[in-house]
Amino acid sequence: MPFKKLIEPLQDALKFQGFEAPLPFQKKTLSKIKSGRNLFGIAPKGAGKTTAMVLGVVQNLNGEAFEDAPRAIVFAKDKEAVLEMYREFRRFTSKTNLRVYCVYEEHNIDAQRDDIYNGIDILITTPKRFNKLFFMNNVNVRKLQMFVVDDAEFLFRGSHLADVSRLPESLERCQYLVFSTTYDERFNRWQERFMFHPQMVKGS
Repeated sequence: MPFKKLIEPLQDALKFQGFEAPLPFQKKTLSKIKSGRNLFGIAPKGAGKTTAMVLGVVQNLNGEAFEDAPRAIVFAKDKEAVLEMYREFRRFTSKTNLRVYCVYEEHNIDAQRDDIYNGIDILITTPKRFNKLFFMNNVNVRKLQMFVVDDAEFLFRGSHLADVSRLPESLERCQYLVFSTTYDERFNRWQERFMFHPQMVKGS
């Protein structure tokens, strides 16, 4: 999908940052995200996975804030990855009124709870901190539209996969996007349980 089919605030942000055309992986991925498909995006570093994901999320939320509960959740492996992802989203939401917020273990959970309660659109989080907030009833997931995992290889270390897999049990309808450098057969269980009819996009 060419950039000209994205919402105007994204086109403006891309132009400002010198992006002229999508990379091959991004072109194939963006059209599927926009159409609401569940997706596995498998490509090496440098293929544009993270940018494709960010553009897809902002596009599908139409660049507009809405009510108080988050509509997209993005899982990342640790504080550094969460903050990097937050910076990436801010690059492409500066021309929108979307509220992007991030949480991780090394910050006061009461302050995080209060900020979430005040209203956000996109939540970027580590699995562990999200689970703690979720089971304390501090995150309303009833409006969630997009469930995203970036650099999903980290899920297969420690308890991350189990932590992330609990959330779909509470969701009725959601779009699932998983980005990774390789496909792991353990994801087959997600397809059986909740990630129905996902498409695979591979890049090089």
